[in-house]
Amino acid sequence: MSIQKEIRSSLESTLHPSSLEVFDFSDEHSGHTGNPGNKKEGTHIKIRIVSDAFSGKSKVEQHRIVYTILKPWIDRGLHAIVLETAETNSF
Repeated sequence: MSIQKEIRSSLESTLHPSSLEVFDFSDEHSGHTGNPGNKKEGTHIKIRIVSDAFSGKSKVEQHRIVYTILKPWIDRGLHAIVLETAETNSF
C-alpha cells in the first residue's frame, strides 16, 4: 500500500471525515536538500479534511489531532505537510 493510501486509511478510520483529500507531491521535491534519500513518496503531503471530530476546536487543536495521527509517517521521513482542516459544513 502506498504511503498516501496508508495516511488516507488512518485518517478515515480515526476521524471519519465527511470529506478527505490526500495528495503526495514528494516527487516534486526529489533531490532537494530536505529529501536527501531522493524519495519519490512520503516526504511531502497535502491534506484537506473535514470532520465532525474538529467541532468546537481551534485550528491549532485540529492540526494537533492530525499531526498526532501522522506521527508514524513523520518519524519515517514525512517533513512537509500542507494541512487544511475544517468542521463539517464549514468549507
